Amino acid sequence: MKTIDEIKKIRTVSEALKEKVKAHAKIDRTILKALADQEKTIPQLAEELKLDSHIVTYHLMTLLKYGKIETGEIDDMDEYYYYKLKK
Repeated sequence: MKTIDEIKKIRTVSEALKEKVKAHAKIDRTILKALADQEKTIPQLAEELKLDSHIVTYHLMTLLKYGKIETGEIDDMDEYYYYKLKK
């Protein structure tokens, strides 16, 4: 059986991919931090974090898929769910 060190020598990861993964993780952490105080909708997060709503949506769906957050109530205009940290 090969050790992880041997496998790492054979399969290298490009610097560009490493940077993409770091950027993705940074946005996830930023969103989680923003949700620590109170639940928020996609537009609220996009405005607060100065990100496009489609980027916020993508990251929220990823965080939702992996059980980091959950949906709350829907807003007063029945347009957006509030997202909150999973308890």
